[in-house]
Amino acid sequence: MPEQRGSKHLRERRTEALREEISTIVEGELSDPRLAPCTVTEVSLPPGGKAARIFVQVQGDDDQAAAALKGLNAAKGYLRRELIERLGLRHCPELIFQIDRSQQYSQRIDELLGRTKRRKR
Repeated sequence: MPEQRGSKHLRERRTEALREEISTIVEGELSDPRLAPCTVTEVSLPPGGKAARIFVQVQGDDDQAAAALKGLNAAKGYLRRELIERLGLRHCPELIFQIDRSQQYSQRIDELLGRTKRRKR
């Protein structure tokens, strides 16, 4: 069954509002030093809206990324409470944090494409 146009628009607005608020809280209000190099890049909310995937980009190595993920998971309760209060939600979706590695993947693809161009010459 295809999703209705209005509900799709509502979900997109809610997704953008979640991204903005989570980004504001993580980057400015949480005092956990593990979260200093974090940036929220994307929020994915499925049609049901029960769980939201939050993609976070971490400046640094894998150890810093793991520490940042632990810090974000420790702050889930605070984040959900703040989102309910700020966005006026009845129910806040479950927050699932993932490391966004898209920039690393794109750098690797560019590197491989550069190598193939050099080989063809």
